[in-house]
Amino acid sequence: MNKAFNELSKEKQQTIYNAAMEVFGEYEYKRASTDLIASKAGVSKGLLFYYFHNKKTLYMQTFEYVSRIIEDAISDAYLLEITDFFELITYATKKKIKILIENPYIMYFSIRCFYSQKEEVSNEIQTEISHGKDKKYDIYFKNIELNKFKNDVDPEKIYHMLVWMTDGYLHSQQMKGKQIEIEEINKEFTQWVAMFKSISYKEEFQ
Repeated sequence: MNKAFNELSKEKQQTIYNAAMEVFGEYEYKRASTDLIASKAGVSKGLLFYYFHNKKTLYMQTFEYVSRIIEDAISDAYLLEITDFFELITYATKKKIKILIENPYIMYFSIRCFYSQKEEVSNEIQTEISHGKDKKYDIYFKNIELNKFKNDVDPEKIYHMLVWMTDGYLHSQQMKGKQIEIEEINKEFTQWVAMFKSISYKEEFQ
C-alpha cells in the first residue's frame, strides 16, 4: 500500500477493502481474482496494484484492516474494568460476534483467514492470528483475578480454546450453508463458558 491509497477518501478506501473482503472471503487465496476485486471496487486492476503492489500485499493489508475494525469494536473503557475472566471473555466475544454478523464481508473473510492452510499467505496469516491473540490476552486480561482459578489451570489456554470453539462454530455453520443467528451462537457460547468455569474455577467462585 502506498501514500496514494492513504490519500483516498475513507469511503473509497472502504469500498476497495469491501471488495477485497468479499472476494477473498468467497474464494481461497489462489482462486481469488484481483480482476474481480478491482471490478467490484470500481477501479482498474492497474490502479489496484498501484495502491497495493501485489495480491499478497492487498490480502495482508485487508487482514490488518479487518483486525482493526474488530479490535475497535471490542475495546472500550468497560472492558478494561472487568476483573472476572469469564465475564470479560463473554463480553468481548459477544461484541465480536455482533460485528461479524452485522458485516458479512468481515465475517466470511475472517473465517477464511482463520482456516487458511497451505496457501501463499497461510504462514503469515497464522503468525499474525497467533500474535494477535497473545497480544490481546496480555492487554485485556492483565487485571483478571487469578486467585479464582484452580492451581493447575492456565487461564490463557482456556482463552485460546474458547476462541477456537467460537470461530470453529462460525466456520461450521458457514460450511453447512446455515444462517448464523446471534441468539443461537450466544446460547452455545454461554454453555461453553459455564462448562469451562465449572472445570477451572475453585468451587467458591463458581
